[in-house]
Amino acid sequence: QVQLVESGGGLVQPGGSLRLSCAASGVTFTIYEMGWYRQAPGKQRELVAAMISGGSTNYGDSVKGRFTISRDNAKKTVYLQMNNLKTEDTAVYYCNLKSTAFMNYWGQGTQVTVSS
Repeated sequence: QVQLVESGGGLVQPGGSLRLSCAASGVTFTIYEMGWYRQAPGKQRELVAAMISGGSTNYGDSVKGRFTISRDNAKKTVYLQMNNLKTEDTAVYYCNLKSTAFMNYWGQGTQVTVSS
């Protein structure tokens, strides 16, 4: 059974940084993509950043230039470095994994709160 375990969320002041990690276990198939989505209260879940196995990346418009996604394929772990955080980045961040058969898996979510 696939499990995605996220860590690294918390409370940070505007302009600060956080690094999220997501480790996948129980994966017995080829991973196509790993990434991060977020959901703020009253809003739909949205893409933050994703990376396919070949290394190509895709970022949400609101985080371009501030967030960086990276991945350790051997460890089946994806990271999200978040810099210059803004209050509007406050949300629950979810790790996502897609197989080459486009099966979707989600982590339990980690809260990121940006507040002074």
